[in-house]
Amino acid sequence: MTNISVSAPRTALPRFEEAEGLGPQDAEFVRDMVAVLAKHGNLNRFGLCLLHDHFPLAADEVLVETNDVAARTLSVHVEKAHRTRHLKASQWRFVPHAGGGPGAGAGTCQEILLCTTLDLCPGSADTHEAPSVEGGASAS
Repeated sequence: MTNISVSAPRTALPRFEEAEGLGPQDAEFVRDMVAVLAKHGNLNRFGLCLLHDHFPLAADEVLVETNDVAARTLSVHVEKAHRTRHLKASQWRFVPHAGGGPGAGAGTCQEILLCTTLDLCPGSADTHEAPSVEGGASAS
């Protein structure tokens, strides 16, 4: 089980339809980000994602990504943070003065998406079933 900080309040994100993607006005920002990533040897480790919401999450819920290698599909679902078996965060957001997750500097990052390890995914060589969540995983 991962040690996920769920006590820090989440600031609402824009809905996907309203979130503004990268554009020409962001050229200097992207150049600066590339320079920082290159300086620290992280160009092939980190990138950018568009922060947005499709639906609200409760403070004790996390998004979890699974994949089916054979079908070449990715799926994201909601799990209770304290019950998830998924150990690896794959997306973080910068949040001033919020509790950070494992490996994050205190008050700088908040985990927003976890990924399964391959042995927990349907369609993997090892045929473990994806973990179930008691009480259902609903996004209300």
